[in-house]
Amino acid sequence: MYAEVRSVERLTPSMIRIVLSGGELHAFEPSSATDAYINARFLPLNSPISVPFTDDDLDGVDAELRPKPRRFTVRRWNADASELTIDFVAHGDVGFAGSWAQRAKPGDRLQFSGPSGSYRPSIDVDWHLMVGDESALPAIGAALEAIEPGRQVQVVAVVDDAGCELDLPSRGDVSITWLHREGVDDIEALLPNSVAAMTFPEGSFDVFVHGEAAEVRAVRKHLLAERGVSSDRASISPYWRRTYTDEAWREIKRDWVADQANDV
Repeated sequence: MYAEVRSVERLTPSMIRIVLSGGELHAFEPSSATDAYINARFLPLNSPISVPFTDDDLDGVDAELRPKPRRFTVRRWNADASELTIDFVAHGDVGFAGSWAQRAKPGDRLQFSGPSGSYRPSIDVDWHLMVGDESALPAIGAALEAIEPGRQVQVVAVVDDAGCELDLPSRGDVSITWLHREGVDDIEALLPNSVAAMTFPEGSFDVFVHGEAAEVRAVRKHLLAERGVSSDRASISPYWRRTYTDEAWREIKRDWVADQANDV
């Protein structure tokens, strides 16, 4: 299906919020998962393809001009208005999705499929731990909005600096620790070291850890090996890998995740 850009808002220097409406959103079937994502297909500049398109339309089109698939979290779905909100991480004119978001204007079209997803904060635990970077903030934000009133949540989030912190409303009893890469030599250790130094609340909890691959892997190893976290109460996934392009990361991600499973 496809939809059109209704509005574009710069939330932080590195985060752009785009609200989609119209198009075929009347057929959108939301997921109950708070980490629900769509499979968007971004057209390279100068591509002869236009939205909407079919697979037949791609016949004979050079590979570099074909749509590039990327997954993006559903930040919010407004069923009454048939509006879909997606938050994009954008660092300069890098990548197909981030650069598209920076150029986006009302009326532009985006084609996608989905959504799919698997995590939603459990109602059967005493508290929740959510850990990640900018790429995980849309899912963390959606999860916080779904939290029951008064439920305790510990969030640890790493961003570039104080200007990249987001307002994350919730009815829960939420404590957010913001970590800043600015001025830090070993940025890869910042997030796992902070989680390792935490004093956890009493009681049962579930875990949501998503973001940069090496950081997620280190946090996962600590939680499973040192904190006794059970994998059936943990949603842990690497979204991206530092120094890798999206295409290069997609090529090795399956092997990375399989190797990560052998850590603990």
